[in-house]
Amino acid sequence: MEKAYDPRQIEEKLQQEWQKQQLFTAPDKPEGETFSVVMPPPNVTGILHMGHAMDNTLQDVLVRWQRMKGKAVLWLPGTDHAGIATQNVVEQHLQEQEGISRHDLGREEFVSRVWEWKEQYRDRIVGQLNKLGISCDWSRERFTLDNGCSQAVQEAFIRLYKKGMIYRGDYMVNWCPRCQTALSDIEVEHEETDAKLWHVRYPLAEGEGHLVVATTRPETMLGDTAVAVHTDDARYNKYIGKEVVLPVMNRKIPVVADDQVDPEFGTGVVKVTPAHDPNDFEIGQRHNLPHVVVIDTQGNMTAAAGKYAGQDRYQCRKELVAELEQLGLLEKTQEHRHAAGQCQRCDTVVEPLVSTQWFVKMKPLAEPAIEAVRRGDTRFVPPRFEKIYFNWLESIRDWCISRQLWWGHRIPAWHCRCGEMVVAAEKPDRCPECGSTKMTQDPDVLDTWFSSALWPFSTMGWPEEADDLKNYFPTSVLVTAYDIIFFWVARMMFMSLEFTGQAPFKDVYIHGLVRDELGRKMSKSLGNGIDPLDVVKDYGADTLRFVLVTGAAPGNDIRFQQERVEAARNFANKIWNATRFVLMNLDDAPDSFREEDLDIASTWILHRFAETAGKVDANLGKYELGEAAREVYEFLWNHYCDWYIEAAKLGLQDPQRRGMTQAVLRQVLTGALQMLHPIMPFITEELWRSLGHDGSIALSRWPRPQARQEGEFDAVMETVRAIRNIRSEMNVNPGREIPAMLYTEREVSDQARQLICHLAKLDKLDVTAGGEKPRDAMSRVVNLGEVLVPLSGAVDVAQERKRLAEEKERLDKEVARLEKKLSNPGFVEKAPQHVVQQEREKLAGYMASRELVEKRRALLEEDS
Repeated sequence: MEKAYDPRQIEEKLQQEWQKQQLFTAPDKPEGETFSVVMPPPNVTGILHMGHAMDNTLQDVLVRWQRMKGKAVLWLPGTDHAGIATQNVVEQHLQEQEGISRHDLGREEFVSRVWEWKEQYRDRIVGQLNKLGISCDWSRERFTLDNGCSQAVQEAFIRLYKKGMIYRGDYMVNWCPRCQTALSDIEVEHEETDAKLWHVRYPLAEGEGHLVVATTRPETMLGDTAVAVHTDDARYNKYIGKEVVLPVMNRKIPVVADDQVDPEFGTGVVKVTPAHDPNDFEIGQRHNLPHVVVIDTQGNMTAAAGKYAGQDRYQCRKELVAELEQLGLLEKTQEHRHAAGQCQRCDTVVEPLVSTQWFVKMKPLAEPAIEAVRRGDTRFVPPRFEKIYFNWLESIRDWCISRQLWWGHRIPAWHCRCGEMVVAAEKPDRCPECGSTKMTQDPDVLDTWFSSALWPFSTMGWPEEADDLKNYFPTSVLVTAYDIIFFWVARMMFMSLEFTGQAPFKDVYIHGLVRDELGRKMSKSLGNGIDPLDVVKDYGADTLRFVLVTGAAPGNDIRFQQERVEAARNFANKIWNATRFVLMNLDDAPDSFREEDLDIASTWILHRFAETAGKVDANLGKYELGEAAREVYEFLWNHYCDWYIEAAKLGLQDPQRRGMTQAVLRQVLTGALQMLHPIMPFITEELWRSLGHDGSIALSRWPRPQARQEGEFDAVMETVRAIRNIRSEMNVNPGREIPAMLYTEREVSDQARQLICHLAKLDKLDVTAGGEKPRDAMSRVVNLGEVLVPLSGAVDVAQERKRLAEEKERLDKEVARLEKKLSNPGFVEKAPQHVVQQEREKLAGYMASRELVEKRRALLEEDS
């Protein structure tokens, strides 16, 4: 083995070997218990980010663990065509590189270009995932637009349409003027921003006076067809049924009463624009109001906006407000916090428009999905996320599934010029109504989430009765972040229940987001994103994986901190060096040991190993992956490396115990590497081979060590710690051997004495049940009794007196400085409370240290 651990020397080599050997290919005909996971498919729009690294690492830990437990494991990978996102990226690329738009290319050629983009970025994504060390079955890789998934999408659409659950109609939708497509509600993000609330006077059509309407979007008033008040608002009862004059347009519109109006908003009078607001759309339907469209799909004003036709909506707003002020119709302007809807993909403010779109009726799909979780068919980990799931499904509106894009699953509907429409997988030979052969396919594509909702079963061969569907569906667990519970998890649930009659997964393990060290979300705008492959390049994939896993608690975000990266690298170096030590001492080592030959240190480490294996297994079973990683770390770093290896050096020097010690060193290290393997697969594979094991550690069986009593080694450790603390307090040279005494009435074995001397660096340990205790000794009470270290044999008394005097002088100054600062009312009253508290804590610490120094000085004076 090399002296230093260099991940660059082993990670790429091992990944290539794993792939060449097809080590992670799931059996076609599994025997016994199965475990299956479908990978949340990354979008083919670029490189992976830290969230992908987190998600796939957590999945890989579970998959590798279950594989080692002997189950037939399928981890099915794939990528998502990501309709709007991918089309936007490719359009931008064409504009920047070639100065052309998709319309210059035409639909067929543009789609061909996107397929080229997909192939390029698919290869990049696969390469990045492999660098992370994931162990999925690449022979079963899927893509949401591949032939099998496309067939499943068509089948699902046609079945829902035939059941009357998909329909086409004119409804209010969220429209993105940049992406030129409709968006579902969850593709719109609402973020509060500073805005204005304009109060506009609408003159009464008859008589004197006016009604004041408050609006955040004055440009839409050009399309008003009514104003509304609440039915029970006594302030405005007398105006109901009358008319007002729409400012600027000089059009008479009615005053209507509707329970939807909030009397507390603004003046209690609201403008009604059925063509440009979802709430107004519903009011318009109830009162049979006309639709006047004044903003088009580009975000520009239409001819119906009169003199403002052709203007951008925001330019119109600016000029219209100025005109209202000039006409004396702008009563006042208020500052206002307003949550404007923005396109999730491009951040453009969406425009509510009435449009002909395709919709899925959600209530009949949502109800079974709610019941499945209530029954326990699917379990959320942690359970608190069920609330988000239930809230969304219980208040869900019909899902707009059509998108005005070219990249995606084309809707399988065919239109004839006579108005007839046929929904079918293939183009009809002729129109069933008029006999025309000139039928054209609907130009829209389906929302990306429609195909993603079928992912758990479409990837396994549905709608065919495929073997994988029989063997591996429903899947065992879905691992995903909490930010897409309603985007994806809920949709997979109701689609799976609709088409297979089963929930798609038994567990949904929800993890948090990876944030920067200040707790902020990683984003381009903040410039705080960290490329996971940069971490892999500098520190290795195992280091990155360990950082991500140790920070993982179900549902909680983690902070990505550089010091944790350094600590993870140090851990890798620690186990590398421990293995080098073991290998250097394994010459002619036996394969096993006899129970009767075990010494107290070996009995203890075997006990700790069995205890740790049980805890790790239990924590992985509860999805407490961070806790499982902590247990392995604690065992390897503290128990095995810091204690047992040091204790084993005595056993290795004893011819009677050498063989036993060698066997225990190797057996326990082997088992510890197996426990660590799901988290750090590369280094554990390399060290597994170095220890002479055949095959891959990934296919070895999860350790199930024999339980043992821990023996007296814990008492040895406690005594050693006490002596080490005394040495540190008295500033004893770490390399100097000193004498110590142990006052106890208990039997202390020769092995225990030898170990205490060896580990505490003692030249002798006197064990006695009584007698006079030396006055110049520092002591500690431990489980075995009382341990004492005489100062005369441990330190240069004169030199120590001088050092303690200087230390007391320094502490006196610090105490005086802080006491003066904290007695100053100006500081105590004006400084932030947490700063004052920090200073008080510092003072308490200095005073405690000074007290300890004074005790040590007194002890030295007694010695003189």
